[in-house]
Amino acid sequence: MTAPPDRDFPWWLVAVALLLGGAYVVVALDDGARQVLSTLRRGVWITVLVTVVSFAGACLLGLGIAVMSLSGSLVLRQAARFYTEIVRGIPILVLLLYVAFVLGPMLVAFWNWLGLPEARTRDFPLLWRAVMALVIAYSAFIAEVFRAGLQSVDAGQIEAAKALGLRPWHRFRHVVFPQAIRTILPPLGNDFVAMVKDSSLVSVVGVLDIAQLGKVTAAGNFRYFETYNVVALLYLTMTILLSLGLRRLERRMAARR
Repeated sequence: MTAPPDRDFPWWLVAVALLLGGAYVVVALDDGARQVLSTLRRGVWITVLVTVVSFAGACLLGLGIAVMSLSGSLVLRQAARFYTEIVRGIPILVLLLYVAFVLGPMLVAFWNWLGLPEARTRDFPLLWRAVMALVIAYSAFIAEVFRAGLQSVDAGQIEAAKALGLRPWHRFRHVVFPQAIRTILPPLGNDFVAMVKDSSLVSVVGVLDIAQLGKVTAAGNFRYFETYNVVALLYLTMTILLSLGLRRLERRMAARR
């Protein structure tokens, strides 16, 4: 008999560690690659900021959309479905450009129409327009993850909570959500890893993340091989570390059952 997958020795992790370690040694020994790494390191913080803020916002909005989709109100359910289908049907890159150059200026114009302190379009940084686009894009996918997780909770648990006299908010907080999060966490973790990679799309509007700095650096030194190898290395390092952290969190939550 073969060992269960979760008990296998992580040879894949050894291979990845050797690959990444070897790559960083090569970078350290090459002056050009080392300079590229020093330059791109500034973009890591922008990538992390965009990823964390966008994912947190998408989770909050996605949870709200999921609750609406399970509401007893027909209007709320239909509104949630409308939002989800429209947003999921638009490519993230197109949505990013639309929010950055159409919706962003419209929001500034609306701000001025309300009579608030006058603002100009350039006062709305492209970084936050890009974050808003990623929040909108991912919230539609995350809403479906939350909806499936909430529906996986046994109806008897909810009925028991009602019998105890718990109000809807308390039922959700103390009964439904704690059980649903165990189902939600794995796909939610996958979306978080995907967000790290999709955050590179913000480079198309000039946000100085890893991808944008890599593009600018390669255009300046014409060392495309070294530059994009370092770009790929940084993204791979972040996603591998994040995946390991999420696996550890999943095991800890499973142990508490």
